[in-house]
Amino acid sequence: MLPDTMDFVVTTLLNALTLISILMLVGLGLAISFGLMNVTNLAHGEFVTVGAFAVYFVQSIGGSFWLGLAAAPIAGAVVGCILEFAIIRHLYSRPVSTVLATWGVSLILQQGLELTFGLGAKPVTPPIEGTLDLFFTVYPAYRLILIAIAMLTLLGVVLLISRTSFGLDIRTVIQNREMAEGVGINTRRTYAIAFTFGAAIAGLAGGLVAPLAIVLPQMGVNYLANAFFVVIVGGVGSIGGLVAGSVFVGGLTSVLNYQISPSLAQAIVLLAAIVAVRLRPNGLFNGASR
Repeated sequence: MLPDTMDFVVTTLLNALTLISILMLVGLGLAISFGLMNVTNLAHGEFVTVGAFAVYFVQSIGGSFWLGLAAAPIAGAVVGCILEFAIIRHLYSRPVSTVLATWGVSLILQQGLELTFGLGAKPVTPPIEGTLDLFFTVYPAYRLILIAIAMLTLLGVVLLISRTSFGLDIRTVIQNREMAEGVGINTRRTYAIAFTFGAAIAGLAGGLVAPLAIVLPQMGVNYLANAFFVVIVGGVGSIGGLVAGSVFVGGLTSVLNYQISPSLAQAIVLLAAIVAVRLRPNGLFNGASR
């Protein structure tokens, strides 16, 4: 294979892996609320926005990017905890009301960020500006760090769910909530912790993507739509489905973005997602690894 061709292939694969990593983190929180709790949270994208603004705020007062990245999941968790305590827990049996309530919350958060930080995109400086020579191509070092952090986070979540008592509680509640309550699991507390945890992961995703994105109060909307694609296409309620959905949506989007406009690429990804769900209603992974 020619060097130029290898350069194109490796760069395309790494760009796809960058987008897949971000979608996995954003989709993880949505998979928890949508798959575990059956809550359609339209404010989930704002957790990403809050994480990005946390990094911007820390940098604007003289802090480092890494300090801002540590603050991002904390900010997401705080907002998620307040949302769950104040609204979500009162609407578990009313899914339509949850949709309307979280939509309203997303608008309030967007306006709140706009009033607090003002109009216009906010700059976020990455911790590393240079590139690394990967033999066939050179690639931005920060993107490689982003991929590594996302993979380590996903591995940590898998270990948390598969090796801890909290993970066992979550899996039990997923299988049968009534049975879980019967054996003494506090499902309400499990829901609250799981929802807050998902918001924290989304906040981390926002902090990671901030140097690569346009940080605006409305930036979470695009991530929300793609996260729903990931969860529904991959299969609700499983880590394997989350990974499969992220690879499908992120990989296809990255490849199409090289050939056509982003808006047309997004439309084609949506059409492909509809076809995938039509052919495999339970998701690409089919919940085999729950």
